[in-house]
Amino acid sequence: MLGGIGITELLIVLVIVLVLFGVGRISKIAGEMGSGIRAFKDGLQGEGEEETQEDNPAEETPEE
Repeated sequence: MLGGIGITELLIVLVIVLVLFGVGRISKIAGEMGSGIRAFKDGLQGEGEEETQEDNPAEETPEE
C-alpha cells in the first residue's frame, strides 16, 4: 500500500478531519481551491491571448 497506510487508517483520518472541520467547511474549502485552480488556468490561457492581441491589435477607427 502507501507506505504501510491501509484503508482502515485512511478512514480513521477521514473521520477525524470531518469531526474537526465539519462537512460544510470542507466543501467550502474545496470550492475555493477549485475556483483558484480555474483562475490560474484562465490566467495561463489569458497570457497567451494578450500576446496575440499585442501582435495583432484590434482595428479601431479614431472618432474625430
